[in-house]
Amino acid sequence: MKRLLSVFASLVLCVQGCVKPPPPPPPKPAANPHYELGAPYQAGGMWYYPAETYNLDTTGIAAVETAQLGLTANGELRDPTALTAAMQTIQLPAIVEVTNLENGRQIDVRVNDRGPASPGRIIALSPRAALLLQIPPNGAARVHVQVDEVLSHRVVDQLGGGPKLQIATAPSGVITSESLPPPGGGPAGPARIIGAQAPEAAQARVPDRLPENLRATSVDSGELYVLCGSFSRATYAREVAAELSGLGADVLQSRDGRDHVYTVRAGPFVTIPQADRALAEALRDGVIDARIVIQ
Repeated sequence: MKRLLSVFASLVLCVQGCVKPPPPPPPKPAANPHYELGAPYQAGGMWYYPAETYNLDTTGIAAVETAQLGLTANGELRDPTALTAAMQTIQLPAIVEVTNLENGRQIDVRVNDRGPASPGRIIALSPRAALLLQIPPNGAARVHVQVDEVLSHRVVDQLGGGPKLQIATAPSGVITSESLPPPGGGPAGPARIIGAQAPEAAQARVPDRLPENLRATSVDSGELYVLCGSFSRATYAREVAAELSGLGADVLQSRDGRDHVYTVRAGPFVTIPQADRALAEALRDGVIDARIVIQ
């Protein structure tokens, strides 16, 4: 019996010595926040051409990022609990105001990554930003995106990159308040002061982690359209519209100074999936700059 116990103990020790301990978790990457524009790149079958823009004011469809770790395109640590976002071509970082046109909720986010890969989406929001705007995980929503020119220049200057432009301090205004309805509708909650800051506060450093300043504005969900290019000659626009006749495309005429502009537009579409299908068809037909907008 003692001999059997001795052999069993020897086998246990041998097994324990042969089993390798699990490897330690990989170290977190070192953050290196910096100004980033970058070269043209391809994603989702499309080419994107990054360019500086401090006056971006556009509409489209927002996606929701999955919770990822690692570094963003400009060397910041990904944080799904922060108010961050990814955009395809804007300079990094940038501060943009995002409004959910379906419920009027509005927040500021820090754009610090490239994406989304889908050409039918103009911005990918972090899980926390999407939650505040009431966009479900793996969901989508009609949004208005506008760059905050002053804050975007300031945050770039803090990193020591990009052009150095003198931006006049916005004048302080009258402090106002508004009532923000709770999630899911219902009666409005107590008013919160969200008015203008004093001039000295306006010059303060833009924090790396933006505060959760949730605001409410009027709801105007608009209608979904697919823009299929703008042309200087009506003949070209009509040819493209004829090729996309199955989408109900038409030609809109406008002026840019003395010049006439002819824009091909398909729609309106009732749902986002319908607009997605129309965009995919336009892209298959060779309209490489087609995009979804809300008008």
